[in-house]
This record gives sequence, structure tokens and C-alpha cells, in this order.
Amino acid sequence: MFTRTVSEINIEFQPMGRRGQFPQGQSLLEYARRLGIGISSVCGGKGVCGKCKIQVLNHRVAAPRDLDNRTFSLAFLASGWRLACQYFPEEDCTVHVPVESMTTPQRTQLEGIDIPVRPVPLVKGYQVKLDPPSLSDTLGDVDRLIETLTDQHVPARSVDIGALKSIPGPVRSWGWQFEAFVRHGEVVAVGPPAGRHLGMAVDLGSTKLAAYLIDLRDGRTLAAKGLMNPQISYGEDIIARCNMAAASPEGAAKLQKLAAGAINELAGMMTGSIGATTENIHDAVVVGNTAMHHLYLGLPVRQLVTAPFIPAISRDLAVKARDIGVGLASGAYVHTLPNIAGFVGADHVAMLLAIGVSRLKGTVIALDIGTNTEISLVHNGEIFSVSCASGPAFEGGHIRDGMRAGTGAIERVKIAGADVKYETIDNTPPVGICGSGIIDTVAQLYVAGIIDSSGRITAVNSRVRDVEGRKAFILVPADETNGHSDIVFTQHDIRELQLGKAAIRAGIATLLAVNGIPESRIDEIIIAGAFGSYIDVASAVDLGMLPPIPLERFRQVGNAAGMGAKRALLSAAQRSEARNIARHAQYIELAGNTSFNEAFISAMQLGRYYLQNGKRKEID
Repeated sequence: MFTRTVSEINIEFQPMGRRGQFPQGQSLLEYARRLGIGISSVCGGKGVCGKCKIQVLNHRVAAPRDLDNRTFSLAFLASGWRLACQYFPEEDCTVHVPVESMTTPQRTQLEGIDIPVRPVPLVKGYQVKLDPPSLSDTLGDVDRLIETLTDQHVPARSVDIGALKSIPGPVRSWGWQFEAFVRHGEVVAVGPPAGRHLGMAVDLGSTKLAAYLIDLRDGRTLAAKGLMNPQISYGEDIIARCNMAAASPEGAAKLQKLAAGAINELAGMMTGSIGATTENIHDAVVVGNTAMHHLYLGLPVRQLVTAPFIPAISRDLAVKARDIGVGLASGAYVHTLPNIAGFVGADHVAMLLAIGVSRLKGTVIALDIGTNTEISLVHNGEIFSVSCASGPAFEGGHIRDGMRAGTGAIERVKIAGADVKYETIDNTPPVGICGSGIIDTVAQLYVAGIIDSSGRITAVNSRVRDVEGRKAFILVPADETNGHSDIVFTQHDIRELQLGKAAIRAGIATLLAVNGIPESRIDEIIIAGAFGSYIDVASAVDLGMLPPIPLERFRQVGNAAGMGAKRALLSAAQRSEARNIARHAQYIELAGNTSFNEAFISAMQLGRYYLQNGKRKEID
């Protein structure tokens, strides 16, 4: 961490994950600028435009100024909302920057393998024409609807109470001709003839959300949007969030509301982009790891974060959207895919569904890399799964100049002696370094001989200097950062990356060891997820994060969890397949696992090598 003086304070900006140490006396807007964070300020920091809205998340928040009082309601002020240009912190603080206050968006992964699925959704639309009531025919509106559907051989037995409330007025305005949307015999919504019939699939990641709006009639993806998970402001890792939820009902409710609010925001943006409304969304599928699944549904998590790490529910679940604060059609359900065990959750099941796990041949490793990395070994028709805490380094966390993938983040690095070439997102001046750039940097430092296999900076190089009392490599000098300070990579940063990469490699080695399979016999490694889509596989192999099999055996598939959620949304058969995957996957708990611990120690080493029985084996 930083060496500090009494007059200096640490400021952390979320969700971009940028942090720095500054002298007191300046505004949060100025600190953000010094970190290269784009916060809107049309008035140049005078406080009159109201564009630089932020939320201070400390327990103690300074009293609002006059311009704050003019901008925010009392409820918002009580929740820590202030204008960044008007807030001059006197102590360490964490700041949440909402999307509308950002000038540079965070990159989210929406693309992925998208194998067409024949639409056979659970919610089906039926055109109906009712006979209008009269003084001699006084049957109730809903009874009339159910009788008509039954006559059409539609097994309708009940009507959701929310849909019921919306029937009398609209059906009369539609001249008694309309469309009824039925799920397992329950009418969940009604709409005008030939109206929209939409579904939403969501990958609820611990860092980012990816959502897709689907036409349930033909299976087309009509819109896709990504968003940073607002829960980040209350903990970058899922354990911190689980602890917050377990500590008090208020904490759990806050996290649940944030997740639901983010999904509502995505639903509103996507439907608005095609001229529809959220009432046109008649079904939804949401996937996430076990912790995100529980936090989103408001389920207890205390038992999930203490041994033996048991989820409240493993099987798939369907709940009314309104019961969890999601505003879709009046009676719409949200379906969650099953969890496997521990922290291997519905998102990993969705990934396995998307890659067609039942059709894979040979020995295949499938992994989704992130703060928490889920890994499965598929071998001889069996699935073995683990979850390893790979840490926040891949998202830029605990890295001195680390940041999440956004404008100005360094994502590619090439080092040749004292010459460093780099690429940034959107080709703008660099402001920090994101996960793919972090992997490149360590791999390049090792290949260039600047660090040894233990990760220690050993070489004499014009870019190796002492920074705040520790050795560091100057990746980008200040004169290339558009007025910001040097972007450096420290010895501590290297150690953080080693911890993360060792966890992943040891997880792979443990799965193989259980089945007596050497790493050299892996036929394919499938890498999914936002982070996995952007990494340079060769760099990951060079630093020992992944086994040194031929590069053509690697396949990067993008947001496969999101694609799996789409498949489950469109097909009851795919939901059944997801249940089958979760039921047959064999979970291996790594906590206290001797084989994992031995492999982890060996995997801390950098370089290209095989791991066999927990020991490093050089390539022949």
C-alpha cells in the first residue's frame, strides 16, 4: 500500500476501480481529473451545471454546501450524494460515480458464441376474441377469457393478480380482441393484437452486467446493453458483499435493491431503444455466480461464506419479477438457472450450456476468469468443477495504477529493453492499466529478463526505479499521460498478479490430478467471460497462468454465460439441459485441499512449465 504523510488522504473511485493518494485541500473533481477519470463538469467546476453528481460512501460525510442543497433532495443528501466539485474531503473516502456523471464509459462484454435456438419459450402468446358481456351474459372478464382459451385448447387455469387488474379496461379499449400470454397454464399478461412479445436474458456478474432483449416469437436479439454492477461500491469482492448482507437486513436489502435497479435500468434502456416498454417483457432469465444469485434474490448468505459453503438453494428457481423489485409485465417471472455447489453458480452452468458441453469430445478445460474464477474439466462425458478466488488484480484492483477496462486503459504491452509500446482502449492517452494489460506487462517483464521466475525485479534497466520506497518499472512516463503522473508497475503489483494467476493454474492442475490426466493431454481450453475475451493467450501462457499447450488448442468464446441465458430464455428444453448439467457436475472444494495448496505454491513461479502432482515440470 501507499506510504503516507498526515496531510495526505486516499481516494478510491468506483466502479472504475481507480485510486490514489493526494494532499488535502482539493475537490473530488480535481482528484478524479488527476487520476484520468472523466466526470462531467460543463461549468468547469463552479457547481452550477449539476453534472458532476457523485455519492460519498463513507460512514461520515461532510455537510452539504449551498449548491448541493439546490441540486439534491434531502433523501439524496442523507445518502451521501454531493457535487464532486463542491466536496473537499478531509479523510480517506470511497466515491461512487454514476453512469450519467461519466464522460468515458466502462467497457462491457456483450458478444459471445451465439448458436441459434429454435424458439419454444415457456411464455406463449395466443390471439383471442371474446364475446362482449351483456345483461343476459354477465360472466366475469377473466372467466370469459379462460373459457375462450380452453375452447382454443390452451390449458389456461388461472390469471396472475397483476394481469387481472389490467384486463377490464384495456380489453374493452381493444374491442375484446387481444393477445393473452400464458405460462404453464397461468395468464401472466395481456396485450393488444400483434403487439410485442419480448424476453430478457441477463448475466449478473460481480463486476458487470450484460443484458439482451429477445423477440420471443422468432428468437432475434433486438438489443444488448452492458452496465457496471453498482454493488461494487460496497465491496469489489463477493465475500465483502456477502458479509455486508449477513451483517444486517438493511445491508442485504440495499444490495438486493441495487441489483434489481441495475436490471430495471437495462430493461428500460433496451426497450426504449426499440420503441417498446418494459411491460412488453413477458419472461426473463438471470444468471450469476452463487453469491450474486443469492444477493439478487435476497436469500441468506451467511451459510454460503462459512464452511462447508452451502447455498440456500441449488436447483433452478422461478419467482415473480415484482417480488424482487423488477418491473416487467404484470405477472412476468424471473427464472434463475441452477447452481452447482459452493461458488460455482448459474453463470457457469449457462456457460457450459452455451458451449454445448454434452457434445464436447476429448479432455476440455472450460473457465470463466474474473475476481472469482470458475473452472470445469470435461472428460469422458463427466464434468468436474472448482471455484478459485483469483482476486481483483484481473480487474485492476490492488494494482497501483490499475483500473477497469475503460477509455484510456492500457490493454496491450510490448517491452524490448528500454522501449515500451502499448495500446489503450479507444486509442486515447493512457490513464491506467486494465487486466489484459496487466497480464501482458508481467509476461513481457519476464520474457525481457527484467524480473526472474520468482517475480522479483532483478535487472538493471533505465525504466526500473525506486517509487515510494519500492522497485517499480516505469511503464509510461508522465509526459505521455496527458498531464498525469507516471504509470508504473511495482513489485507489489507483480505479487498481486502472481497470486491471481497461481490460483487459476492450481485450480486447473487440481481438476486434472483428481482424474490422473497430465496437462499435456488437454485437447482444448475454452476461455469465457469479458476478461477472458481480451487477454493475449500467449502472454497468459508465458507467465504460467495457463498450461503451455499449443495455442491452436485455445478458444476464446466471449460472454458465454450471457449466451447460455439467452438459450434458456428461448427454450424449455435448454432449461432442462441446464438442470442436467448442474445435476451431473461433480464439485471439488478447494478449501483445505492439499493438492491445490501444493500446486498453488508451484504455480506462483513465472514461465512456461507443466504442473504434475503439484510440482513444476519443465517442458521437454
